[in-house]
Amino acid sequence: MDATNAPFAPWDPEFIADPYPAYARLRDAGRVHYFEPTDQWLIPHHADVSALLRDRRLGRTYLHRFTHEEFGRQAPPPEHEPFHVLNDNGMLDLEAPTHTRIRRLVSKAFTPRTVERLRPYVEELADRLVRDLVADGGGDLAARVAEPLPVAVIAQMLGIPESDRHQLRPWSADICGMYELSPSGETAARAVTASLEFSAYLRELIAVRREKPGDDLISGLIAAHEDGESLSEQEMISTCVLLLNAGHEATVNATVNGWYALFRNPDQLAALRADPGGLIPGAAEELMRYDTPLQLFERWVLDDIEVDGTMIPRGSEVALLFGSANHDPAVFTDPAALDLARAENPHISFSAGIHYCIGAPLARIELAASLGALLHRAPALKLAAEPERKPNFVIRGLRELLVEV
Repeated sequence: MDATNAPFAPWDPEFIADPYPAYARLRDAGRVHYFEPTDQWLIPHHADVSALLRDRRLGRTYLHRFTHEEFGRQAPPPEHEPFHVLNDNGMLDLEAPTHTRIRRLVSKAFTPRTVERLRPYVEELADRLVRDLVADGGGDLAARVAEPLPVAVIAQMLGIPESDRHQLRPWSADICGMYELSPSGETAARAVTASLEFSAYLRELIAVRREKPGDDLISGLIAAHEDGESLSEQEMISTCVLLLNAGHEATVNATVNGWYALFRNPDQLAALRADPGGLIPGAAEELMRYDTPLQLFERWVLDDIEVDGTMIPRGSEVALLFGSANHDPAVFTDPAALDLARAENPHISFSAGIHYCIGAPLARIELAASLGALLHRAPALKLAAEPERKPNFVIRGLRELLVEV
């Protein structure tokens, strides 16, 4: 099916406001659809998305096997090089064997013990942020709780001084603008500037940690060795930026999307307030499924694949629709309903396969901590104004979420 004139409309404000009915029509129309405006093949079904995330005939990059010319693609403009150097050396955009080596080394510093050791800090910070919100009678939940919590946690992990942390969110926002479909020249210019500034900052911080190691993730990355291998300086810089971007964008948007969903489903919010201890773990998973923070994940076709009788040739790009997969009735009973007690919830909000989110355990701790603090400190929390969606499709969030206590 050609989806150019079909329900998929990633630049339409109405589609961005609620893409899920359009996804249902896409799933009903077939398993694969060509979308000419972005030259991509859309994959809307959970089974196909899950399988292709694990299929090694697809990759986040193709440069480990082909040149741009061999793959039939144009190289990025030279002026975008700082962004691509930063982005393309992170785990998320690499394939084996480089991805395998970097992930193995990063895992040595990003251990379950390291993450679990952060739990008291996360819970105390979430409680303090919510206390301040309550003391003011409410405010913007995004700016007051959802954003500062994960940014502070990642900064704490990396060992970034508190005096420098105000720079992280703007840098991250500008870099992440490049992950939208067909970003503008202005967006690309901001991403390049942020890439240069963030890289320069981290290069200096890494030099300091080499001279004086601390109990932080950057020191751990410097010390990570295996079979004579270690991370290059660029790999460390790209890893730190990836951990910040991926580590807070998903959590910020899962928090605000989640609370907006709760306000629109008062029966579920009432059930959560009645049994927070029993429902919070499942609620965090269901909120990520119900309004997925990352709606689309792209992969390059390295070898011809076939989906439902349609041949997708090498050199093509597929768009795996996470938001659609998370609402697939073949997997989720009544997927359009928010059900915090959902027993089976194999959502793919954290991806799958070798690129499964390394920070998923930390994201779950952060979501549970902010949910718990808000339920405890603000039991009568309510929506103060109808929020406005960000104009982004891929990274789905709200400009603000005004609440009253």
